[in-house]
Amino acid sequence: MSLPSPLFVDTATARRFALLTTGLGEPFPDIDTALEHHGFIQIDPINVCGRMQEHIARNRVRDYRQGDLHRHLHGIADDAPRGTPLKPAEARTAFEHFHPGRIVLAAFTAEAWPYLQPIMKLRARHPGDWGGKLTPDERRLATRILREIKQRGPLASEDIDHNVTTHNGWTTARATKVVMDKLFAHGRLLIARRIHGRRVYDVPENLLPAAILQQRPPTARAAARWQADLKLRQHRLVTLKRDELALLKNQIQPLKLPDGGPLLYGRRDDLELLEKARDREIDLPPEPRLLAPLDPLILDRVILQRLWNFDYTWEVYTPAAKRRRGYYALPVLAADQLVGHVDLKADRQTGQLNVVGRKVRRGHRFAPAITELARFLGLK
Repeated sequence: MSLPSPLFVDTATARRFALLTTGLGEPFPDIDTALEHHGFIQIDPINVCGRMQEHIARNRVRDYRQGDLHRHLHGIADDAPRGTPLKPAEARTAFEHFHPGRIVLAAFTAEAWPYLQPIMKLRARHPGDWGGKLTPDERRLATRILREIKQRGPLASEDIDHNVTTHNGWTTARATKVVMDKLFAHGRLLIARRIHGRRVYDVPENLLPAAILQQRPPTARAAARWQADLKLRQHRLVTLKRDELALLKNQIQPLKLPDGGPLLYGRRDDLELLEKARDREIDLPPEPRLLAPLDPLILDRVILQRLWNFDYTWEVYTPAAKRRRGYYALPVLAADQLVGHVDLKADRQTGQLNVVGRKVRRGHRFAPAITELARFLGLK
């Protein structure tokens, strides 16, 4: 089946289409719906003014509260005491694992499990300090860890009495942590819950429905198609490489913008929203909103420039002297315009959310958005 002819879309319509399809028009009713729509929600441990996943989810899920994503994944809050019952395997609809194309954690729907298997097996065969093949000493420790988890239930690395240290690719760490992290990367352990961010592991058969675990791994082509579709589901308006076009040709619609640049591609399933964007049938909230630095709308810098003429980079890993926006600057969205960024930092001792820096276009009152975020975080 050949690709349909490109549809001409003016820039304003393309902007509104991107906002509507990435869940920034009308909120999703729950986390399950958001995950199904986007394929995954990225997870990041850095907590300067709220974690990445919280910023992504709170702008998309109706009545979202801080910590709801992990409550959805595990059935309990991060600060729940040890021994609190977890969500049973057959009731779990999502899990945490590494994104197949980037070394980042993400929450996936349970249906993603078979498609991640080929990558997990590849990691287990290749040497490497991070997530790579187990050494002979690590294999012996892995056997002990798996035995103890099956006997005792979910465990964190410090729950196992083994005081040997080793290197994990970045720094020195307890050998139990390194081996458990490798077993996680190989799919032999999964995150059962978190305790204030710390991972507690269990075996997959205790954390995913049996029907999911019993599925056969996909063919190489099916896994590649799933990964290409994951990119499309996450961002909804994307550029595609030739091999991705071949894999997705039955489900994409080419879009041509007035700037004469490369074609963009959306999902055919989203074409109804394209018409609504063109006819302005859905009103976008006019009040400024603070987006995640790695929001699905923000991540592709080329499209960001084409649609919004907005130059943005997350500068957490940029040396301080070279930062232009700030350590954790949040982009500011007002209706269908990106109007600047605000660098915020939570002061946990005083219970305040402080503005470290800002650059916002005149005429846009962003203070209510900061107040709303502070309330979300339980700060002043």
